[in-house]
Amino acid sequence: MSAKDLPLAERLLLVADDLRANRLTPALAALETPGRSPDLAFMGPLLRAWDQAARHDPAAIATFGQIPVTGPLGAFVPEQRALILLALRRGDEAEPFARRAIASAGGRETRVRLEMAEAFRAAGDNVRALAMLDAPGRGLTVARARITARQSLGQRIDSPAAAFAEVLLGLAISLNREDDQDLPIALTQVARLAAPGNSESAIVLGLLLDQARRSNDALAAFATVAGDDFLGGQARDARARALLKLSRNSEALALAQAAASERGADASDFTRLGDVFDALGRHGDAANAYLRAVALTPPNGPGAADAWSSYLLAGSALEQAGRWPEARSAIEQGLKLAPENPLLLNFLGYAKLTHGEDVDAAEAMIRKASALRPSDASITDSLGWALYKRGKLLEAIATLQKAAVGDPAQSEIGEHLGDALFAAGRRFEARFAWRAALVTAEAKEVSRITTKIDQGLGPTTAAP
Repeated sequence: MSAKDLPLAERLLLVADDLRANRLTPALAALETPGRSPDLAFMGPLLRAWDQAARHDPAAIATFGQIPVTGPLGAFVPEQRALILLALRRGDEAEPFARRAIASAGGRETRVRLEMAEAFRAAGDNVRALAMLDAPGRGLTVARARITARQSLGQRIDSPAAAFAEVLLGLAISLNREDDQDLPIALTQVARLAAPGNSESAIVLGLLLDQARRSNDALAAFATVAGDDFLGGQARDARARALLKLSRNSEALALAQAAASERGADASDFTRLGDVFDALGRHGDAANAYLRAVALTPPNGPGAADAWSSYLLAGSALEQAGRWPEARSAIEQGLKLAPENPLLLNFLGYAKLTHGEDVDAAEAMIRKASALRPSDASITDSLGWALYKRGKLLEAIATLQKAAVGDPAQSEIGEHLGDALFAAGRRFEARFAWRAALVTAEAKEVSRITTKIDQGLGPTTAAP
């Protein structure tokens, strides 16, 4: 049986093996299956371009240009073009593509920042290398120190095998939106073979395994990422979530506490600790951790622009801990940093409504949040509930119905709509909305909603 006759995963494994051994010709041959599916010939220009770039052949740019931006590799064109230009030491041309790649990287942002910084460093441009690392995170802090000391990050993409691994990871993440979980897992495993030193592949594999309910296998994958790896923080985040999913709460907490106790612990370590405390229902401890994260964020340093999110997390935890005045203060601090942030405005406005505090200002805040983010079903729900609290039933019902269309699975929206409909005398419709809410309601809400369905809305069964 020839390589072309093998199943996809096995064929990709052969390609990865050939690329690591610098055997480009058989690798390309294994990718091409004209007239058959899947034909992976679309990867050919990328691999040929990298083969040329690794030999400092300027023809790599023309070869790379054969990749159609509307094809399967279109999403990776800015990242790979920047890296190839940097391999040819054409930093001025590479920079806009590098910044575009970082802006669109999503969950891969830290990895893309590292590879771009390493490529600029290797091209002799430490200034731009440092600029690529201008973001929060302990790993990036360490990376900035190494670049300043003119040390390698060990993250360089400089061969067809390394580029192949990066693209496979990106494809795995994209394909994970589909129903087939086996293919993304297989692509990630091949990427690990193609570039064993790329810790991102271990993290992505773990996330895919965890999603496939193979949490123990996921933990094994996360454990392969060293604590001092640049992506070690991401691996710890993922491990903590997987441990919580398995109800191994003490292990998750020990992991988060150990990271927060280490020398050099930063805001992300305390955010992780807050998340674990919050998942365990220890909301006061969670709030303290989130506020510590704020304190560790330099006012004008990386992450300062997003410090509002820690205030939001702290405010939410304090509210759940029954410490409303402190929660209000935390959110107000966040609004000083981000006065136009719809999430902060919505939270504070809704909380004020719940506490019966300054309802005019509360409604104004929620209206502003809704205007800033009109398609957010949760904010639309808050506006509808504000209108209901103000006795504007017709407007409230219309707004809550819009929220329910936007997110029909959110129990809180369905309950709010049911309450408004019942108050307007539309009792059959109200019970229909409550029954819909019951499908996804949390355990603590079930009794209240069930009582309303049986007995109707009353003072003790109204939504909070």
